[in-house]
Amino acid sequence: MVAKQTRLTIETRGPGLYEITDAAVHFVREALVDTGLLTLFVRHTSCSLLIQENADPDVQRDLSAFFARLVPPADDPAMAYLTHRAEGPDDMPAHIKAAVLPVSLAIPVSGGRLALGTWQGIYLFEHRTSPHRREVVLHLA
Repeated sequence: MVAKQTRLTIETRGPGLYEITDAAVHFVREALVDTGLLTLFVRHTSCSLLIQENADPDVQRDLSAFFARLVPPADDPAMAYLTHRAEGPDDMPAHIKAAVLPVSLAIPVSGGRLALGTWQGIYLFEHRTSPHRREVVLHLA
């Protein structure tokens, strides 16, 4: 099998989870590969990739709220130790979140389909407050 690769661009509108499952499913379907491994890699240092439940939107809201409490903005008194502040109060906290969450995922392909579970979806997790254009590389081998 020859490896296949594409880049997916996601326009974000601020913090939160942006589902990209359909784009990944489409890429695998078009590749006509029965068995393989899809690797996703986000080309940025202030967002992450996650596999998470896609049935109840409360899950995405709760995850966003949890990480906002875990790593608040740099202007929060609890974050007074931060020195990197040049790009605003959301920047260094976004880097911290991206350091503890995955920036790449590997998903088996079986029978020409992603081997995701029933309620699993693939998400870009945006950590910055302003809109961004994010790029995810999809590599199927």
